[in-house]
Amino acid sequence: DLEGGGGLVEGSAEIALATKHTLTAAVHALPTWQVTAHEAVHDMDNLRLVDVGDGKWCDTKYMLRQIYSEGQAFVLGDDGWPVAPAKGLQIEVGRKGEQSHDDTMVMGNLGYFQVRGNPGIYEVRIKSGLSNETFELAKKQDVEVSSYITPPFQLRVQTRPGKNHEDLFEQSSGPGRVAKLANGPSSGGGDGMLSGWISSLGSMFGGGDAARKEDDTAVAKSNSEDEGLPTIHIFSVASGHLYEKLLSIMILSVRSTTKCPLHFWFIDNFLSPNFKKFIPLLAKKYNFGFDFVTYKWPSWLNPQKEKQRLIWAYKVLFLDVLFPMDVPKVLFIDADQVVRADVRELWDTDLKGNVYGWVPMGDTNPDTEGFRFWKQGYWKNHLGDLKYHIAALYVVDLVEFRRQSIGDALRGIYNQLSRDPNSLSNLEQDLVNFAQHNVPIFSLPDEWLWCETWCSQEAKPKAKTIDLCQNPLTKEPKIVMAKRIISEWQTYHDDVQRFLDEVSANQTAVAGPPGQSQGPAGRAEL
Repeated sequence: DLEGGGGLVEGSAEIALATKHTLTAAVHALPTWQVTAHEAVHDMDNLRLVDVGDGKWCDTKYMLRQIYSEGQAFVLGDDGWPVAPAKGLQIEVGRKGEQSHDDTMVMGNLGYFQVRGNPGIYEVRIKSGLSNETFELAKKQDVEVSSYITPPFQLRVQTRPGKNHEDLFEQSSGPGRVAKLANGPSSGGGDGMLSGWISSLGSMFGGGDAARKEDDTAVAKSNSEDEGLPTIHIFSVASGHLYEKLLSIMILSVRSTTKCPLHFWFIDNFLSPNFKKFIPLLAKKYNFGFDFVTYKWPSWLNPQKEKQRLIWAYKVLFLDVLFPMDVPKVLFIDADQVVRADVRELWDTDLKGNVYGWVPMGDTNPDTEGFRFWKQGYWKNHLGDLKYHIAALYVVDLVEFRRQSIGDALRGIYNQLSRDPNSLSNLEQDLVNFAQHNVPIFSLPDEWLWCETWCSQEAKPKAKTIDLCQNPLTKEPKIVMAKRIISEWQTYHDDVQRFLDEVSANQTAVAGPPGQSQGPAGRAEL
């Protein structure tokens, strides 16, 4: 219900639990809702009674941050009937007469697409470039979001004279994309009572542009003295205070070794409120850009119940639609890595016609030979002479990835394999390695990822990144391992901690980084 036409009546729930297990809190919301923790002191991914305190409450406030509009796009034939999904068509949405606020690509899977659509009325446009040169709208129809539950939008397009669908997949020498568009729709839209109601409803999602800049942390811009340097886009994912702590340190290691402008992309719905408040401050101090992105799990895609497996899935299943269409390439770097080399070398790697490059699993530490499952049984037979690659670091040519519809292929293979609960044990890693016969992997040089579990000590001096892979023999905690095997890790840790102390000294309530707790003197601990 609306209260005074400007917001929702807040609801609350109290849950009493007495257990020694580690718990994860989550909200089960409608498929097109993005609901995230807005205020939380404790680690909602790793709730333990010992951390909260016996008899004490763990208070968390969740917020409906975003509504998404789903749709299907089909190509009409000469007779006016749909003949095929509009696979690969790039579209954008925005209010009439204003810049588009979101763009996406139509999947081959059922012609599915989704866009951000908080309450309002939006135009659907075909993006300039090959999409607009190949297709035109069969009928202009606005997307109206005036309810919490919006039915799927049906988009119909037709080929332009002399064009056919295959023209959309022509190979180009560059991304040919338009500049990235502003975040979020502007306030307003609609007429009469509908317009007023939509406007008031919109206040529940951050109160317009001003609040959106606060909540969504408008992109921090990277400045470079040499404007000729390319901006390197880096994608990473973290959940829980420990991994957010490691993510902060990974960012500093990249910044200290790379001269190019950097732009980081983080999955919004897995991050804690504290990290979202901290990252703009870190970005300003260390001069990098960032954005929070997400993609709502489509209803037709086999779901994942465990949060860790859900996170793994997000690393590969939505690469073609997760980022704005003007992002031509992206590097994935795991949160628990420390980078020792300039990642421009990785960015400029010639993938020899492949859409992505991954590092093969280490094969030089004899102590863990018995754990190399890919050299035994099913995997040995399936791979043949192909290598098994680790999912901790990879580079993706997004232009080719989209052009060749690799996202559709991976989602199709995933839907088949995930029917068996015993398959895809290491979800994203197993998926791309299984798919190698259809989607080849370019093997990056071994020195781009060293981890003690799989690699020899002799190979460590050449390592360009060090990953904190769990050792099945010792099960050593990551922080303990980091201090032991990465000489510069403590320095990065201390740099972040000193910055936190500066923030603490200037703020009454510290919007701390991942893993913080309040010490006796109110010091934010990393």
